[in-house]
Amino acid sequence: MNAKRMFLALALCLMTAGLAAAQDEIGTWKLNEAKSKLAAGATKNHTVVYETAGDSVKVTVDGTNSDGSAAHNEWTGKFDGKDYPLTGDPTADTRAYTKVNAHTLDMTIKKGGKVTVTGKIVVAADGKSRTVTTSGTDAQGQKFKSVAVYDKQ
Repeated sequence: MNAKRMFLALALCLMTAGLAAAQDEIGTWKLNEAKSKLAAGATKNHTVVYETAGDSVKVTVDGTNSDGSAAHNEWTGKFDGKDYPLTGDPTADTRAYTKVNAHTLDMTIKKGGKVTVTGKIVVAADGKSRTVTTSGTDAQGQKFKSVAVYDKQ
């Protein structure tokens, strides 16, 4: 096999491995408010969409802020624990995901290099729901904890 074909085969294998690691999360998830326990004044992320973006994953979040205004943010990166830019969220500028196992991600959100939110995302074994548990400090310096349950669409 010539060098060009070997490089192409290796690149395809690496890309496929990266996408396979994200398979549980890929898709559209809708907030199930009845099953969720959101912190007072928390933004409600009504819809979260995970989609492949080359060898990365793009996460688009739409919801409602505590004042009723629309919330929208986007993140594109890998589930490798590194900080990637987050756009559209005035309370954060980076987000990092770490793949723990086939159904679990750890998440860290930062503003100005300081961790403001940590969380765990667990996709049910049947792939039909996911639970996002977060804790951190809000803009007023108050500690919070939220559990949001999402159903796959």
